[in-house]
Amino acid sequence: MQFDMRALPKVSRYKILSSCVTPRPIAWITSLSADDVLNAAPYSFFNMLGDDPLTIAVGLLRHGEGRLKDTAANILASGEFVVNLVDEAHGAAMNLTCVDAPPEVDEVALAGVAIAPSVVVKAPRIATAPASFECRTLHAIETGPRQVAVIGEVLYGHLRDAFVQDAERLYIDTPAMKLLARMHGSGWYSRQTDLIQMNRPSWAEMKGQ
Repeated sequence: MQFDMRALPKVSRYKILSSCVTPRPIAWITSLSADDVLNAAPYSFFNMLGDDPLTIAVGLLRHGEGRLKDTAANILASGEFVVNLVDEAHGAAMNLTCVDAPPEVDEVALAGVAIAPSVVVKAPRIATAPASFECRTLHAIETGPRQVAVIGEVLYGHLRDAFVQDAERLYIDTPAMKLLARMHGSGWYSRQTDLIQMNRPSWAEMKGQ
């Protein structure tokens, strides 16, 4: 079938694309409001974007009430945020922070998640996350009414010691992190329990040199 995305209603466009662009990594973002209210919320429109500078991109859709989501409002106001990765052990807590609570609610406290100070940004990180990355906004692009794409520079990283097998060579035991990824339809996630490896081909080897 073919679809003219321009002619479809918003919910249909979203359903098609989010069902196909998957699995998606989850950025469990912690941020602070102008009044220092802590916010935590997960976003799966997220990925690594470049390495010089080291950048990530996050898509922040509008709130169901037609306003900016708290995370977007906080990032636009402060220019800072922390991306925490989500493992299986934090799945339930992450899901709880999806709640459509009013801006004055601290979702971190609601979910009972421990936090720790960041080093270079004001917003704290989730202390028990397998990895956290302190970020500063490089660009915030309005992609629609109260819909924002944020490009952030990664300034500082925190990895739990258990997942760094060789600190000198920077060998990270990624499978051991047991990270969750967002799948299709409402409420569906995937585990990293089935992997395949395909090495990048070399043109010189393919040409027999």
